[in-house]
Amino acid sequence: MSSAILLIAHGSRRAAANEDLLRLSKMVRERIPVEDVPIIEIAYLELAAPSIPEGLQTCVARGATSIRMLPYFLSAGAHVTRDLREFQTQFEEIHSQIPCIICPPIGLHPTIVDVLLTRMEQNLDD
Repeated sequence: MSSAILLIAHGSRRAAANEDLLRLSKMVRERIPVEDVPIIEIAYLELAAPSIPEGLQTCVARGATSIRMLPYFLSAGAHVTRDLREFQTQFEEIHSQIPCIICPPIGLHPTIVDVLLTRMEQNLDD
């Protein structure tokens, strides 16, 4: 069984902003053993490639037998509650044998306060 994580961000016209998701995927890979989750891919909701359908398809092409859509969003706004569900539904219509689960966004997780307080001590140029 080959599980996959599809990290999803909004996407930006700025390449540097989009590169954050690629760096995040490498950080996630460092924390999750390949034998536990062999496939980690990225996708963007809009403004950048690969798109979410492309990312899901890449997971399938790499042998995924289950996929977790992991949104790199702060809250469960329309993109998470509506848009990601639409992509999930479209995917499951084609690949009904591959479970595709949407994970919660970052949200009000207790460690987010630590991140915010750390960022408060920094400057944008750091």
